[in-house]
Formats: sequence, structure tokens, C-alpha cells
Amino acid sequence: MDLHINNILRDLEKDNFQAYLLTQFTNVEYISGYRPTSFAFCIIKENPIIYASGMDMELANRDSSIEVRKYESFEVIVDDLKKEGIKSLAIEPTLPFSTYVKFRDDFEVDSKTYIDKQRMIKTPSEIEKITKATEIAQKAFLKLDILNNNGTEKEVAFDLNRFMIENGASKESFDTIVTSGPASSLPHAIPEAKKLSQPILIDWGAIFEGYCSDNTRTMVFTEKQQEIWDIVAEAHDKAIKAIEPGLKCCEIDKVARDIIKDYGYEDKFIHSTGHSLGLDIHETPGFSMRDETVIEKGMVITVEPGIYLEGEFGVRLEDTVSISKKANVIGNLPLRID
Repeated sequence: MDLHINNILRDLEKDNFQAYLLTQFTNVEYISGYRPTSFAFCIIKENPIIYASGMDMELANRDSSIEVRKYESFEVIVDDLKKEGIKSLAIEPTLPFSTYVKFRDDFEVDSKTYIDKQRMIKTPSEIEKITKATEIAQKAFLKLDILNNNGTEKEVAFDLNRFMIENGASKESFDTIVTSGPASSLPHAIPEAKKLSQPILIDWGAIFEGYCSDNTRTMVFTEKQQEIWDIVAEAHDKAIKAIEPGLKCCEIDKVARDIIKDYGYEDKFIHSTGHSLGLDIHETPGFSMRDETVIEKGMVITVEPGIYLEGEFGVRLEDTVSISKKANVIGNLPLRID
């Protein structure tokens, strides 16, 4: 049986649960290799099973490494579990309430993060896919020739997405951010139908074989913008250099935050220093003030400090690192774009 499933079965036994219900698409894919297109109920137990929708049966039978049955009704699932003598059921914390209520009367139910714990550590194959996604995204970015690009923010975002697909991506890993001028102080700015102004901030990523990449670059033009860029670059570089197994995630956030604080911009760094990624663009753990997860080999986490001056501009610089004895930056895109 799959190593991930075996590990989850051990967790279930330790906590006195008999089965684990998954519905989140990427969790189902992680366990089985099949990504639902409408809905599915994956139940991890001694003989794991997926109840797939009728429209997904061909896909599920083709891709799933575990048994697939056609979904008929909640009542059938509940009856099947009862016949096996299952009385306790762990669920994902993200399970919709409307689904939870279908099970709460028949089973002892509690939410558990077993699957998140499994997904924290990437296999060499997963890291290869994230690396390929990063290479695709970075190659597409360079094709933009951004410093000589006369397009609008919307056009640049569209071209970047198209270039990623042409290079082998299935699609972008999140809504591409292309912003410039004062709007760059909005961390999640939406591209507008206006010509690029200064500075230019682009946050983008590709998906390759289900796995995400994530980078941000900010191109600056004035002395004040360069001053802020230098501070963010120092926080970015020193945070990456500080990463090693055994430290806590919050300690890496503190490295980046303390540098920005030393320059007097602590209140202008308004998000965490980074997040894990994989089948989803945001996974756990993350480099944040409150995350005390111990860093382990095999984790893949972004480092993305930023400074945002409301009404003026913002600067963010982001790379993704894979962690072995130290942090290894994935991809080879320069931090400074000249």
C-alpha cells in the first residue's frame, strides 16, 4: 500500500479513528493520482476507496491507484461504512459543513490534519515537478522583455500566461499579478487596462503535472524605489541563508522581519515571509510569526518579504526554496532585472 496511506493509517490508529474522509481535490489527487472534476469522496481505511461522480468514472478508473466506486448517495456511503463496523471518522478541516452534517449523526467525527502533515514533505519526484514548473514560469517571464514592454498590465498578464502554456504549463498556478505605479502597494493588486508605469511588480507561477511554482520580481526606477528594493533584497537573501532543518518556521520570518524593522519599515511589511506550495499554491507550513513548525528536509517553501508604501509603491521579491541541509533556490532567475 502507498506510503502516504500507511502513514495516515498509523495516525488514525494512534488517535482511535477508523477512517479518514477527504473531499478536497488536491488531497484526493495526492492519495490516488486522480484529480476530481466535479466531486469525490475518498475514504482512507484498511481498504481505501473513492466514491466518484458518474461523469468522472472513466477518468477515475484511468488515474486512481485505489479502488473506485460510482457515487450513488450519501446514504450508500454511510451504510457501507457501517457494514464495515466503522464508528469513528476523521475529516479534513476544510470539509464543507453541508457534507459534515451528513455524517455527524452516524459517526464520532473530528477534524484532523493528517493529510497536511503528509504533504509538508515533498518526494524527489514532487520537487522535480515544482522545479520544472519554476523553469517554465521563469522562461516565460524573460520572454516578456518587461523593461521594453509597452503593453498594458492586463496585456502583459495575458502574454505571461500564454508564454507559460506555450512552454509546457497546464495553466497559471494563481491569478497572475501584474501591477505598476502606486497600485504596486497592494499586495494582491489586479492587473488594469493601463500602460505599465514605475515600479513594475509581477507575481506569477505555472502548474506542471499538477505542481505549482511561485515567483515575484519588482523592477524599480527611482532612487527611493531602489532604496526600498535593497532592503527587501537583504531580507530575502538573509532569510534564505538562515534556513536549515531543526529551526522553527517563525524564526525565519523573524530574520526577514527584523531586517525590515531595522530600517524603520516594520509596519509596512504586512504579510508573512512565505508559504509552502505543491499541488496547491498555498500549503503548510509557512514562514510566519505564529508558525512553530520545525523545518525538515524535503519541505518546499517560498521566501517573499515586501515593503508597501500606501499611495506610493510597493516592492516584493520572491523565490521558492527546497530544503536539504540548507535552502536551495529553485530556478535561476536573477533577483535584479536589468
